Amino acid sequence: MDESKVVVQSLNKGWYDGKVAAIDMLRLDLIDSVVSGNKWYKLKYNLQYAQHNGHSTILTFGGAYSNHLIATAAAANEFGIKALGVVRGNDGGELNETLKQCAAYGMQLHFVSREDYARRNDTAWLRSIAAQFGDPFIIPEGGANEQGRLGAEEIARIIPSGYSHVAVSVGSGTTFIGLHNALPVSQNLLGFAPMKNGRYLENEIAQHLRADQDDNWQLFDRWHFGGFGKWNDDLLHFMNSFYEMNDIPLDIVYTSKMMFALDDMLKEHFFRPDASVLCIHSGGLQGNSSVAAKLVYNSRI
Repeated sequence: MDESKVVVQSLNKGWYDGKVAAIDMLRLDLIDSVVSGNKWYKLKYNLQYAQHNGHSTILTFGGAYSNHLIATAAAANEFGIKALGVVRGNDGGELNETLKQCAAYGMQLHFVSREDYARRNDTAWLRSIAAQFGDPFIIPEGGANEQGRLGAEEIARIIPSGYSHVAVSVGSGTTFIGLHNALPVSQNLLGFAPMKNGRYLENEIAQHLRADQDDNWQLFDRWHFGGFGKWNDDLLHFMNSFYEMNDIPLDIVYTSKMMFALDDMLKEHFFRPDASVLCIHSGGLQGNSSVAAKLVYNSRI
C-alpha cells in the first residue's frame, strides 16, 4: 500500500458552476486497488496491534460483497497474518467474486445466519466464535475500534487547512470520528450515510468525540437510493457524467452517493459562495463489479 500516491485533485469548475469557491477530492482510492481509501488507514494499526501482541490470526466481519472483508484479506496477507472472515448469510450457492478474492488471499470464510450476525457486538457471542478459532484478535466490522479510529486520524493530517468543509461517506462512523477528532475546529465535517435512517450513527459518533469539538459536524441520510448497496439508473448516470467531467471513478456504494448529495446541495445553495470543500474518496471500487458493464470506466478490482 503506497500512501505517497494520494493526491488532492481539483474538480472541473464547470461541475460546481461557481456556486462555491472550490471543490477538490482527496484521492485515497489511489493507495491500492484492493486495500484502498480509508480501509488501509482503519486496518494498519489493527494489524500492527495483532502482531505486537502475539496474535497470528485476526477475525473480522462483513457481508458477501464487503469492501472491508476483501481489504482485510489482502492486508492480512501482506502482513503475513492469517485471516478469518465471518460472513453474513449463506444461500448455499457458489462464492461471488468478492468472496472468491477473499479466499484467494488466504482468508478462511465462516458463514453465519443473519440472526447470529446481528450478535457480532455481543461479548458472549464473540467469545464463543473466538474460541472456535483459537482466540484470534477480533477486528470489528469496518475496523470500528480504537486502532481504526487512530488510523483514520492520519487522514486528517494530509488535509490542507484552507478548506471550510470536509465531506466523507459514513459506514461504521470510524473514519468520521477519527477525522473529526483530528481536524481543526475551523473546518466543518459533513458525513453522508448511504443507508436508510443512517442518522442513527449520530449516537455512535457522539460517544467518541472530544467535548471541545462537538459543534462543527453534520450527518445526512437523504441520499440512500433505497438503502445500503442500492442504486438506480439516476445514480449510474451521475457516476458516468461525473467521470467524464472530472476523470474520477466513483464507487456505487459510498462515494457516488456522497457526490450526488453534494450536487443537490449545491443546487439548494447549502454552501456560502466563498466555501471551499474537500471531498474524501474512500475507495472501494471493487464494489462496482456488479455494474461494471453500465459504467463508462473500468472498475478497479
